[in-house]
Amino acid sequence: QVQLVESGGGLVQTGGSLRLSCAGSGFTFSIYTMGWYRQAPGKQRELVGTITSGGSTNYADSVKGRFTISRDDAENTVYLQMNGLKSEDTAVYYCNGKLLSLLYWGQGTQVTVSS
Repeated sequence: QVQLVESGGGLVQTGGSLRLSCAGSGFTFSIYTMGWYRQAPGKQRELVGTITSGGSTNYADSVKGRFTISRDDAENTVYLQMNGLKSEDTAVYYCNGKLLSLLYWGQGTQVTVSS
């Protein structure tokens, strides 16, 4: 049973910080590219950033310099450190794992940034 389970979402004030976690199981976590996506109400799901098995990261321009993706393969976990949060960061945040044609998704965790 492949699972990706996000945690760490919640309510935070503008300018605050939050760290999301995504724990994987049932697949070889270390060889997958992991990603964070988000979906705000009334909007399409968008890429936040990715981290490859080798640790290379890419970020959407909207979060560059504020968010950091990291991974701990020993714990089968990918993190999203979110600093300098803005109201427009409010969304459900999803974790995913990708290897060639294989694509797994978590259930999402809500992040709400108060203005």
